[in-house]
Amino acid sequence: MEIIMELYNQEKFKRAKRQIEKLKGFYIHLAVYVAVNAFILVNIYLNTDNFWEWGHFFTLFGWGIGVVFHAARTFNFNPFFNKKWEERQIQKYIEEDKREMDKYK
Repeated sequence: MEIIMELYNQEKFKRAKRQIEKLKGFYIHLAVYVAVNAFILVNIYLNTDNFWEWGHFFTLFGWGIGVVFHAARTFNFNPFFNKKWEERQIQKYIEEDKREMDKYK
């Protein structure tokens, strides 16, 4: 029993360490995103007459989409395929299976 608990604790530790690595990677990505885009936008602001052009914000929005997806993966957020969706799909397949089995009764 002691060996099983030790293996269980080791597995919990590995999962926790993986999650911390994912968090660390996300926070580094976010910090680099903020620093690089701040530098780009300040540079554009200081060197151009018309700051409010779409082209100036292209990297901010494009890279921002990547940061949002990285956050969703890191924090296990998926608004489209959540637990309710999974439960509905499971129910759907169970009902289909029941209907299929009823054909042969």
